Amino acid sequence: MSRDALHDYGLRVFGARDREVRGLKRIHRPSTYGFRIWTSSWLLMDFLRVRKIAGGSRVMDVGCGWGIAGIFCAKRYGASVTSVDMDSQVFPFLQLHAEANGVKVRPLIRRFADIRLDDLTGINILIGADICFWDTLITPLISLIELAFEAGVKSVLLADPGRGTFLDLASHFTAIRQAEVFDWEVNIPYRITGSILAIEPGQRAN
Repeated sequence: MSRDALHDYGLRVFGARDREVRGLKRIHRPSTYGFRIWTSSWLLMDFLRVRKIAGGSRVMDVGCGWGIAGIFCAKRYGASVTSVDMDSQVFPFLQLHAEANGVKVRPLIRRFADIRLDDLTGINILIGADICFWDTLITPLISLIELAFEAGVKSVLLADPGRGTFLDLASHFTAIRQAEVFDWEVNIPYRITGSILAIEPGQRAN
């Protein structure tokens, strides 16, 4: 592993210039959105570091990409992690990071709209970073989150730099559920700002 690999949050994380990543990119070609680690992953990991989750939680990381937020949960909290993405070409990069950090995650190929109730059964926490970047994603995400609560998921945590689409999603859930938006900032690996949307299954109190 090259000296460019990052070691923050107790993880080994690879950058685009690292030999391992360059080698994988010669073989695997993720879509436009699966070629890198997106910044909100760091916000989500920091939130999970501060707020903590129960050891051994069952976590689903949706729109996982290279999957470092789920891997963080597996390594720090011993979580059982299902890493979900519509693009199978991201999974070699997910596996690279899982192996480098001594954990195992379960990859699952699904679009948001294709995630089933039985996929979510037994999951405690649903997480996602940088996954609400188009207007057309709002409705599938609303449906997915409601399905997650139907399956018994206890907490949904989504991170975003603050796109209008994400804020629209947040407004929907803060109006009907026990939901809160947290402004969040990290300085590792560099300064990143954004928001965390935390949703629980209970109805909003009037």
